[in-house]
Amino acid sequence: MTEIQLIILLLALFGIKHFVCDFLLQFPYMLEQKGIYGARGGVDHALFHAIFTWLILMPILGSMAVFAALFDMAVHYHVDWAKQQLNKGLTPADRKFWTWFGLDQALHYLTYIAIIGWTVGAVAIN
Repeated sequence: MTEIQLIILLLALFGIKHFVCDFLLQFPYMLEQKGIYGARGGVDHALFHAIFTWLILMPILGSMAVFAALFDMAVHYHVDWAKQQLNKGLTPADRKFWTWFGLDQALHYLTYIAIIGWTVGAVAIN
């Protein structure tokens, strides 16, 4: 597989992962607790992201995949927590709600690009 093929494959897998973890596997208690620092809901949600990142990267990186998974978990947790703080008192009818939601999504995808860049670099070194 060429580097560009690997990048495209990983972009697709991370896009699917994001949809599954952020929309299909985000349960009410997670939504309710993401704005409370250290609460189980936000931690569980970020842990789902970490597990799926690990599953995607384990065949490529082996045991090094855990570092990318932990990075994804930490960044995802804090981006979501910050969005909840910024969205306090806002509803989907408010323009700022969508601004913060869009920034949240952009930061998640930029995190995936960073992880993919690190992964491709690690594969190239080996």
